[in-house]
Amino acid sequence: MRHQRAGKKLGRDSAHRKALYSNLAGALIEHGRIKTTVTKAKAVKPIAEQMITLGRRGDLHARRQATAFLRSRDVVHKLFAEVAPRFKDRPGGYARIIKIGPRAGDAAEMAYLELVEEELAPKVRPAVAEAAAVEAPPAEAEVEAAPAAEEVSDTEAAETSDEAEAPVSDTGGVAEEPVDAETPDGDGDEPDAPAA
Repeated sequence: MRHQRAGKKLGRDSAHRKALYSNLAGALIEHGRIKTTVTKAKAVKPIAEQMITLGRRGDLHARRQATAFLRSRDVVHKLFAEVAPRFKDRPGGYARIIKIGPRAGDAAEMAYLELVEEELAPKVRPAVAEAAAVEAPPAEAEVEAAPAAEEVSDTEAAETSDEAEAPVSDTGGVAEEPVDAETPDGDGDEPDAPAA
């Protein structure tokens, strides 16, 4: 009987299992998210959370305990310097398992094991946010700004129409008419002047 023998054996002996847990927990701390089977994710999640708890303690003994299990000074440094401070105000539940369906080769149930975000506010899906933005009426500032822009464009249009009329020269006569914009070399509807 296996009374009070918690945990999965995963088809490995104890040394192989301990190495597997160490490697998966280290990869989770280093990368923030790993893809593995659901069974392995369920086995590693409490171990990874225990490592983050050691990182939150932050003393020398906790660092030595984490190094003894993870066996990588780089991972332990990242745990104590970057990962654990993100969860200083969180009372637990540092990781989550997201199931992603069966693996193509052997149909093993796969999952993402990832560290949760530091903020506890629920995330809004992008499609929902876009729909809310479309349905929302425009702000008052936008409504007030729109007529002012139209007034400016009307006055600019009036100024440009005044300039389009034939300008008066300094001598009092009418100056030459401007060349058409469509015909840059002056070949418009008007006949060319004969060459002298």
